[in-house]
Amino acid sequence: MDMNGTISSLLSRKIISASIAGTFFAILCGLVFPSFAGEDADTIREYLWGVVSMIPVYLLYSFPVILVYGSATSIISDFLAGLISRGKLKKLEIYVSALFHLLFGSVLFWFSLLASIIYFVVDQFFVKKKVNHKWSLALLSLAVPLLLWIICMGIIWVVDFSKNGWII
Repeated sequence: MDMNGTISSLLSRKIISASIAGTFFAILCGLVFPSFAGEDADTIREYLWGVVSMIPVYLLYSFPVILVYGSATSIISDFLAGLISRGKLKKLEIYVSALFHLLFGSVLFWFSLLASIIYFVVDQFFVKKKVNHKWSLALLSLAVPLLLWIICMGIIWVVDFSKNGWII
């Protein structure tokens, strides 16, 4: 494979990893923190409403950061790990890369650290697959967080509509 094909495949894989990791991160944050104010849900219904209401917020703020910052620092992490882990140390490359992911992910403490761990795990899954990732798939993967956002906003709209009816 030529160098341009390798770079293209790498960038495509990072976008796909960011799309999946960002979506999973938003869902996880919504499940763990269904309210910014720290309000406790008294019923499962209130909890689920908080989850559905917060997932779009988490997506809105975390996904662009995961896509841009996460992908850029992941590329840097993999590059540095490759430089450091040459020759006999090649077996340690994944651990060195993980260490750099954790270092770059610690910028916002546990919040960004969790995102970097999820991103690293998803990216390593795709590395193990050893597939040449196409740009069409990378662009299509961006629909995953968008679809989650649309589903959550649709649920919010339907619930609001059922409570209040059409407002004219």
